[in-house]
Amino acid sequence: MDLSRPVLLGAVLVTALVAGPWLALVASRPATRDGGARPSLARTAVTTLLLAGLLAGAVEAFDLRPATAAFAWAAGAAVVLGSVDLASHRLPDRVTFPAYAVCGAALLVDATVLGSWGALVRAVAAAVVAVGLAAAAAAISAEGLGFGDVKLLGLLGLVLGWAGWGVLLAGVFLGLLTGALVSLVLVATRRAGWRTAVPLGPPLLTGAVLALALQGPI
Repeated sequence: MDLSRPVLLGAVLVTALVAGPWLALVASRPATRDGGARPSLARTAVTTLLLAGLLAGAVEAFDLRPATAAFAWAAGAAVVLGSVDLASHRLPDRVTFPAYAVCGAALLVDATVLGSWGALVRAVAAAVVAVGLAAAAAAISAEGLGFGDVKLLGLLGLVLGWAGWGVLLAGVFLGLLTGALVSLVLVATRRAGWRTAVPLGPPLLTGAVLALALQGPI
């Protein structure tokens, strides 16, 4: 497809304006455990802006190819998962599992159409390794890492592993570093204690975005 950059970014903006309010609604219900909950105007605006930025980043990094759909869907899932985890310390399977299916299918189509089989094999291997190591860590210390985090790390392994092992390692490192810094700030400002549980999902997702941004166009 030969689309000019302004047209492409315009399509991204329209997509965010349509999908952002819906994702805010999707996130508000598991976050509040209320099936009739509706997001505030501020939450809707923040969700839409985040989605627009992430979608624009995905298009900029991967251009127009089937794999871009995997990263675009992962962006939407990340916005919902981060919002829910911040509010209720939960990473709902009904968001994570469909993301596995859609991202995996998009990467498979990319391999079929463009021959990126090596990247697909690496993505699957990275997901398996990430889940295995995270599950072992959770079994040792369930207080530090929940099984929602384990499943999220598997999803990050799939998408970041497709981009490269270095991207995956950088994403996990930056995510853990972000989580540690946030915890220190909360303790320093007396908003949390040393034993206060801090949601790990948002820092991990932030680390993944930073790693992809540092990687640049692929």
